[in-house]
Amino acid sequence: MTHHIFEVENIKCGGCMSTIRKSIEGLTGVQQATPDNENGTVTVDFDDTLVSTDQIALQLAKLGYPLKGQNGITEKAKSYVSCMIGRINGDQ
Repeated sequence: MTHHIFEVENIKCGGCMSTIRKSIEGLTGVQQATPDNENGTVTVDFDDTLVSTDQIALQLAKLGYPLKGQNGITEKAKSYVSCMIGRINGDQ
């Protein structure tokens, strides 16, 4: 099992964290994803024979939470949508 901490942009609240957790834990090989909005990190425990750090980073970027330093207006907009999905699902 591999343990990796991703430094990401745009995590604002519990809604963001819920969306990230559900999406990343839905990837084959991911055992646990733990977002932290205070530190802007997502800690992921995964089987590196089934999923890579690049695949996890790509999924985070698709949600609007790109790696630190790779943020733009499109990513910010995506993060607001992801955040609202988490809030609508009642996970704040």
